[in-house]
Amino acid sequence: MHASTTIDVPETFVAIYGVGKPEAQRWLAELPKLGGSFLERWELRIDGPPAHGMASLVLPVLRADGTPAALKLQQLREETAGAAVGLRAWRGDGVVRLLEHDEASATQLLERLDATRPVNSVADGEAALKVLADLMARLTAVPSPRGVRRLSDIATAMVDATPQAAPALHDPAERKLLETCAAAVRELIGEAGDRLLHWDLHGGNVLAGEREPWLAIDPEPLAGDPGFDLLPALDDRWGEVVASGDVTRAVLRRFDVLTEAVDTDRHRAVGWTLGRVLQNGLWDVEDGKSALEPTQVAIATTLLTHRA
Repeated sequence: MHASTTIDVPETFVAIYGVGKPEAQRWLAELPKLGGSFLERWELRIDGPPAHGMASLVLPVLRADGTPAALKLQQLREETAGAAVGLRAWRGDGVVRLLEHDEASATQLLERLDATRPVNSVADGEAALKVLADLMARLTAVPSPRGVRRLSDIATAMVDATPQAAPALHDPAERKLLETCAAAVRELIGEAGDRLLHWDLHGGNVLAGEREPWLAIDPEPLAGDPGFDLLPALDDRWGEVVASGDVTRAVLRRFDVLTEAVDTDRHRAVGWTLGRVLQNGLWDVEDGKSALEPTQVAIATTLLTHRA
């Protein structure tokens, strides 16, 4: 479609998304026309200033009948390719509704939620954690459909990558921790699960809605064990964990709330949470870092010490 309409792309989004990535820069160059083409194709009108995270641009829009919606523009990548499949499988149960989708570009038209009210804006940390736990239970209760990535494949790749990545960490104790996490994952690869996981369910990815008080956004659907979904909620609002004066107790409390909500085996959930620590550690090494994030170390150490 040759659209005459274009959209304005915030310089802040260009600055964080396109640096050092030729493919991303090419996508950004086409984004004004791409966004305009979907305004015309889906008969949408801009209804406010754009918003963005690290990887997508979201425009508040009105549909032809006046219904508020959100146009989400994102580069087609492995992480975004399966999002629509997952959203369709969840059918809006605990998650934002998908209204339209263009597979070739990964563009989505979504129901409008209140981006100014993430669940992290709730002052009571325990109440926010319960919202996350309840949503996680609902989302992971759904069997994974075809067309999403599989934890078994990702876990195998992580274990295979560990021997080469671990030496990049300066602290011998952190190298050992990464290897311990890989060993825990190796034991579980044969039972990687078949539930539909969000993969990034934390307080910033849950927004206030009208048809439900809280709805999840920005899933990166994955077929796997619910235990692999716990870590983003475990290290959310970490300042409150530290402020409690007892990091170990606070981490175990969160872990208990989450594992009880998704009704998963505790030992297996420990292993898959260590798998998320492994994944984050491998990503850090890939980004040129030589140390693990302290919060990840604290969570992994706590679970390893108390994994009875």
